[in-house]
Amino acid sequence: MSTPAKPVNQKAWWLILPVILCVAFSAIIPLMTVVNYSVQDIISPDNAVFVGTEWFTSIMRDEDLHAALWRQLLFSGAVLAIEIPLGVALALSMPARSWRASAVLVIVSLSLLIPWNVVGTIWQIFGRTDIGLFGWTLARLGLDYSYVGNPVHAWLTVLLMDVWHWTPLVALLAYAGLQSIPEAYYQAASIDGASKWAVFRYIQLPKMRGVLMIAVLLRFMDSFMIYTEPFVLTGGGPGNSTTFLSQYLTQKAIGQFDMGPAAAFSLIYFLIILMFCFVLYNWMLRVGTRDSEAAHD
Repeated sequence: MSTPAKPVNQKAWWLILPVILCVAFSAIIPLMTVVNYSVQDIISPDNAVFVGTEWFTSIMRDEDLHAALWRQLLFSGAVLAIEIPLGVALALSMPARSWRASAVLVIVSLSLLIPWNVVGTIWQIFGRTDIGLFGWTLARLGLDYSYVGNPVHAWLTVLLMDVWHWTPLVALLAYAGLQSIPEAYYQAASIDGASKWAVFRYIQLPKMRGVLMIAVLLRFMDSFMIYTEPFVLTGGGPGNSTTFLSQYLTQKAIGQFDMGPAAAFSLIYFLIILMFCFVLYNWMLRVGTRDSEAAHD
């Protein structure tokens, strides 16, 4: 005899009502406001003209946007290519137990506690050739380094600053994945005579896959929305060499006060991030599934 299903407690929905209200005021209502601006030419508070997709068309033809997008893609790709392997290597070199593990964790996470604008100020001083240790050292080595006058140097300095600031986050996530591996796995690998590379390839990397997926998504989203650090360090220059998408958007909305094009690009910006995160997530899931099937076979 089957057990009758329990009635659903409809009153439980009242418990999530505060969360729904918070999301509505913090995300949905502002998003609707941006959509409203993106399809209208608001001349004054009482005078607005519906323009449809005109702002979207004009913003997509902007050559400055195309250049900022390519700089952004190159920067985010370089961030992932450097920070993910470097963070994993740092996690593998960290002690697993004893007081040394706690001390290393505190030291590694120090840069994460520094606010973004302070990070930009630190590297603004650090990169100067007269009083900054980094710039002074490069000048002593005979390198004509200048992050304020050379576009390549400015771009590389912003990249190095981001690597210094956020690689510890990847390391901490990878370290958490390593700590979840049972000791029996290492004992079995030692009995079988597995090499360090084999242990990493077949034991450590699969166990870190979940946290590395989170690290890739977090670092991609954050690097794709970077604004404060390069703005404080270089102001987007020299020229437009470090003007990424977020600063391009700010210049449109605040500098030029083109609210319609800025709102249209805000929606495009959001969809670009959403699309790339969707592609990355599904690709990593597919790779993880294929590796799991190969391990079972």
